[in-house]
Amino acid sequence: MIQPLRLALAQINCTVGEIAGNTTRILHQLEQARRAQANLVLLPELAITGYPPEDLLLRRDFVDANLRALEKVVAATKGLIAIVGFVEREDKNIFNAAAVCVDGRLVTTYRKICLPNYGVFDEKRYFQPGQQPLLLKLGELRLGVSICEDIWIDGVIECEARSGADLVINISASPYHWKKGDEREFLLTNRARSNQVYLAYVNTVGGQDELLFDGRSFIFDPDGQPLLRGKKFEEQFIIHDLAIDLQRTQNASRVKTSRDEAAKKFAAVNEVVVATPHAAFPPAASEPNLAPHLDDEEEVLQALVLGARDYVRKNGFTKVVIGLSGGIDSALTAVVAVEAIGKDNVVGVLMPSRFNLSASAEDALALAKNLGIRTLTVPINESVTTMENLLAPAFVGRERDITEENLQARVRGMILMALSNKFGWLVLTTSNKSETAVGYATLYGDMAGGFGVLKDVPKTFVYRLSRWLNLVRGNGDPIIPQRTIDRPPSAELRPDQTDQDALPPYDLLDQIIEAHVEENCSVGEMMALGFPEDTVRQVVKMIDRAEYKRRQSAPGIKITPRNFGKDRRMPITNHFQPWREI
Repeated sequence: MIQPLRLALAQINCTVGEIAGNTTRILHQLEQARRAQANLVLLPELAITGYPPEDLLLRRDFVDANLRALEKVVAATKGLIAIVGFVEREDKNIFNAAAVCVDGRLVTTYRKICLPNYGVFDEKRYFQPGQQPLLLKLGELRLGVSICEDIWIDGVIECEARSGADLVINISASPYHWKKGDEREFLLTNRARSNQVYLAYVNTVGGQDELLFDGRSFIFDPDGQPLLRGKKFEEQFIIHDLAIDLQRTQNASRVKTSRDEAAKKFAAVNEVVVATPHAAFPPAASEPNLAPHLDDEEEVLQALVLGARDYVRKNGFTKVVIGLSGGIDSALTAVVAVEAIGKDNVVGVLMPSRFNLSASAEDALALAKNLGIRTLTVPINESVTTMENLLAPAFVGRERDITEENLQARVRGMILMALSNKFGWLVLTTSNKSETAVGYATLYGDMAGGFGVLKDVPKTFVYRLSRWLNLVRGNGDPIIPQRTIDRPPSAELRPDQTDQDALPPYDLLDQIIEAHVEENCSVGEMMALGFPEDTVRQVVKMIDRAEYKRRQSAPGIKITPRNFGKDRRMPITNHFQPWREI
């Protein structure tokens, strides 16, 4: 009653809309699986179209192109069973579907039942839900098929397991945020153990606008023990030989419930007999192959690097330009950029004004030397003075204030965008989540640019990651100048300015932002947690009033559970004012 099965998991980096390129990548994985004599190869959710296709799904020509690509994929499955994500159409409805391809034929499809419609997901906007769990019968072996959210919500997996599945398969495009991998592994462990099934899970990898997919595919045994843990943030083709104990899994399913009982939630389970392409399954069983867990800092750094690399390359850029201020945010952004696309493709621009300390320029140049990147120096004093003189007649009788400070930031933004236009470089903005939250950035100034590497990284983690870089990557020889880390943060737009002139200390600010933005805590709830009332009201007011700025900011990599973007959709015109005392 031991059934061998050679599984191939294709953890690949697809690009939304690049149907021809995605198809080529899929065909390559199928050929590798054939050479490895795999019985079954799994490819991610919507692998043909890339995920998420968003409003491309409203275009008939897009769905047609995806269906033509599927024909090529099906034809390439000679000698294999392959399960591939695609968009299925029936009449005017479309479905997030998995094609079951066997030896060059499309045998059946599975339609995703649980459509997520929260956070970054909008699947109910596009897809109709499937109605039937799917059970594939390969001789004595029973395979249950599911797609991504189906495994997060009770019902589909339980139905397939209790209908006789020995192995449950899940093809996925599950977005990343910090700690999501641990949450996902815990969930999959429990699904395998509670249903007494083997479980194979393949996840896509790569960056798509602000979303990032971390890979980390899995195989679990019925005890919930991982037999395979794929790498994070890397494409990977993985072969694993399973020795499935049919007596154990089938007895477990019969003890739990009958098929009639399992069918109560669904009209019926679709059972499809699949003729296996191979005369015999391979006899071997693989040893556990577990990629190591990453330290928090290593994980976030790799996420930022992959997200930046894919955004740059998938959008047709080869080089990036960064305003190097001598501060910690621009320093960390430069480190990520170099790791993502190489030092020869990163240009740092120093734009000193009369308010910049000499230490800032020294630290910026030291960083550039450590990273081996090219620098340009474009002084802005003359430009700022010209702008002040132009505006002087209009400003008569008005004291100097933040307006003049912001002129400096806007001149810098103009210079960076001019370099971008002239040379085709992508401008990387350097604001972090803390500044983005409270609007501590200049619209059309330091916010100008194409991509925000640190947009969803809190300031306290910027410091934490920078210290870790120097300690671990630098081996005691700092990559980021230590003075950059030690000096009080400052925009340097007026004499002796520090961020804490306008903001609470970052360790307190970040806690309030996390509570209010990520956990939806009210002012009263945050006060009950012990946060100072005046500070809470100040921060909530700043967050709410900065919505119009955030709406105009560059996209950036999602790192936290709730980012500013797809996750949090607040109206700009908003008269609900929770910071006021009622």
